[in-house]
Amino acid sequence: MTLAEAAALADELAKQGKEREVADLRRDWADELELEARSRDYRERATAYRAIGQLRFRQKTELLRRGLEDESPACRGSALLSLELLSRDAPREINAVRPLLHTLANADDNAAVRRLAVLSLRNGSPQRDTIVLLHGIAEEDGVERGLREQAAKVAAELEKRAKSR
Repeated sequence: MTLAEAAALADELAKQGKEREVADLRRDWADELELEARSRDYRERATAYRAIGQLRFRQKTELLRRGLEDESPACRGSALLSLELLSRDAPREINAVRPLLHTLANADDNAAVRRLAVLSLRNGSPQRDTIVLLHGIAEEDGVERGLREQAAKVAAELEKRAKSR
């Protein structure tokens, strides 16, 4: 079994509520995940960053931070997917890397990475600076329509959550 296959299995097990089995997979694949995250091959790094979320590996969030700063858009995207997954039930992971997410959402060279950063910000605390940034992206000329629409939608969701507090 490869790391990608183990991660996909862990994701399915987690969806079924089989936390013990997911924990066993985390234990069995921790070393391999670390090795692939440090690989020179961007494909192996991307697989490792994606596996962190699928394995629900909260102890490896520092690796995700490195993934967000990786030179490869595939690695940044994989790290963002994992970050979004890990932050669905609590904003801690998003809040810890918020400035970096702001930079990715606002200025990354890759449009898909920008969209994933905006999507990830949805799971963070509804802070004013994030809402202002998202409104700015939504109103910016020259930004692809899908990114503008997503930024507006996430800004509205965050504003709604801020008002309900």
